[in-house]
Amino acid sequence: MKKKDLILGAGIIVIALAMLLVMRLTRGEEGNQIRVTLDGKIYGTYSLSRDQTIEVEDGDFYNRIRIEDGKAYMEEANCPDGYCEEQGKISGHTQTIVCLPHKLVVEVLENENDQSFGTSAPEDVAPDTIAK
Repeated sequence: MKKKDLILGAGIIVIALAMLLVMRLTRGEEGNQIRVTLDGKIYGTYSLSRDQTIEVEDGDFYNRIRIEDGKAYMEEANCPDGYCEEQGKISGHTQTIVCLPHKLVVEVLENENDQSFGTSAPEDVAPDTIAK
């Protein structure tokens, strides 16, 4: 029985280490810009190094994106569920904020120092979440 417990404990440790490795590898590098798309069209690209507020209005829809200390977040939105305001701050490339009712996506772009920055086809740099 003791040998079985040791094997089980070792298995749990291996699984935990594997999970930590996956989390570390998928965390992504810090980006230096965000791209805002509205209904699939690029609304604008903004630096994460400059604190600023981006206001996006489209008809009755309104979103306010705030950039502070190298991170972007949805400060305010008049969508019915408000879920986009709860998605937190983003700064790592591949991270996104999505406002489904307004068809708005905020995505962090890769660092300019990255060799692939600006060389990918538009479909290769699409956000990891797509709203219809």
